[in-house]
Amino acid sequence: MERLTNKLALYSLSFLWISTAMIAVFISPEIGFSILEKANINGSLANVFVYGGSLLDVSLGIWIVSNKAIKLCCWLQAITIVIYTILLTLIDASFWLHPFGPLTKNLPILALIMVVIMQTNEMKK
Repeated sequence: MERLTNKLALYSLSFLWISTAMIAVFISPEIGFSILEKANINGSLANVFVYGGSLLDVSLGIWIVSNKAIKLCCWLQAITIVIYTILLTLIDASFWLHPFGPLTKNLPILALIMVVIMQTNEMKK
């Protein structure tokens, strides 16, 4: 059962990262650019942030299901989430109060990542 829950967690995280990247690039890139504009980030630098961030996200999503260096991937996911959270908080702290929880959701996602790290440790014993 533990292996099944681990796989479910890995695939859930993968789905989250990949879907976020695809939405940010193909469905709603204007949302990312609008947020960056609030921080006076425009033009080429905004492109780097939106498309580079999406590339990072999709890479993390693929990596987490590759079964290669899962703990490292998890720690990089956690660091990425913390950085995104800090940046969004600095740009527009009202995201903490948004009814769909773009920032508040990061806390349970971090908890899930920590569960994957702990399960990975246990499975190696």
